[in-house]
Amino acid sequence: MASLSELVKELREKTGAGILDCQKALTENGNSIDKAIDYLRQKGLAAAQKKAGRETNQGLIHAYIHAGGKIGVLIEVNCETDFVARNEQFKAFVNDLALQVAAASPSYVRREEIAEDVVAKERSIYEGQAKELGKPPAAWPKIIEGKLEKFYQENCLLEQAFIKDPSVVIKDLLAQQIAKIGENMNIRRFTRFQLGQA
Repeated sequence: MASLSELVKELREKTGAGILDCQKALTENGNSIDKAIDYLRQKGLAAAQKKAGRETNQGLIHAYIHAGGKIGVLIEVNCETDFVARNEQFKAFVNDLALQVAAASPSYVRREEIAEDVVAKERSIYEGQAKELGKPPAAWPKIIEGKLEKFYQENCLLEQAFIKDPSVVIKDLLAQQIAKIGENMNIRRFTRFQLGQA
């Protein structure tokens, strides 16, 4: 059985949380690493929600080139202060986001950016698919909503699974960074370029 100090070290490596936060999370969750991670994520989300109303006028525009110059990403991530914008942890987070955009090719930052006619078209396609599969009309709304959620997960950066840790969704990763750094952050926009594509 690992000692508390070994568990704290492991939890810190997995979450980046402070020593005291890790000790508290482990103590309150019977020294279970998995439960402590969930506990810290919940605390991080709560802390992030408290900061959500604060303005983000500083930040960084980051350029990332991938695959020997075949894919390029420009991404803007905002924070509250210039001090944080120069912080190495913030820069690493922005780079991870650029890497995510390069690899997973989202079309939008968040689902609210998707035009209503695009969502309506997707709904129509999914309804047609449900009909073709011979599903009863009573089941269509659930099928359509399930497929629409999958569409959001594939096309919205905030809803994608993080390529470096698929158990974490980008919006949760953002909340964790807000909790760790202590400032509100906002993924404002990105552009992805791929050689030979319009």
